[in-house]
Amino acid sequence: MYSVCVSTPERLIEATRELLWERGYVGTSPKAILQRAGAGQGSMYHHFTGKPDLALAAIRRTAEEMRATAEAVLGGPGSPYERVEAYLRRERDVLRGCPVGRLTMDPDVVASDELRAPVDETLDWLRERLAAVVEEGRERGEFAPGLDGEEIAATIVATVQGGYVLARASGSTAAFDTGVRGLLSLLAPRSPAGDSPTPTKA
Repeated sequence: MYSVCVSTPERLIEATRELLWERGYVGTSPKAILQRAGAGQGSMYHHFTGKPDLALAAIRRTAEEMRATAEAVLGGPGSPYERVEAYLRRERDVLRGCPVGRLTMDPDVVASDELRAPVDETLDWLRERLAAVVEEGRERGEFAPGLDGEEIAATIVATVQGGYVLARASGSTAAFDTGVRGLLSLLAPRSPAGDSPTPTKA
């Protein structure tokens, strides 16, 4: 339950974000939202037109947060490889899964063009942002000249999202961590001599 110092719409949005992550759209009932938010009966319909409207606000907030978190490392200091590595190794709640990626497996979200839009837009943005970093590294000679930025970006996103699924299935982060290490070893920059990769961090 949230502090009363936070506005009711904010409490409702944050409660919905958490419940969508935990239970999916169908499992996120108006009653559960109101209980989690500590809001009175009817509050949702005072501030939002209904559950779909509130869910859309929550999904947009989650998507914006994911973009900001990714941009903080992809647009941060370091070489292109170091920024990709920072993105892959950043702190995550792996066993809960990706709050955006999990929405792609929710049939009710996928069936709604409006609810699905911020999810699709965010994943498209992430692939484009990663592709730009990979292309920068290729142009600087850090990555192999034959690498395709868009293909590598798609591989990075698939590794992360697939890693979440495997980790949740096994109840362990090992599968996620192994996938990240394997991808980084494939992307590891070549040494100046061009004949061996630079070791990655442990």
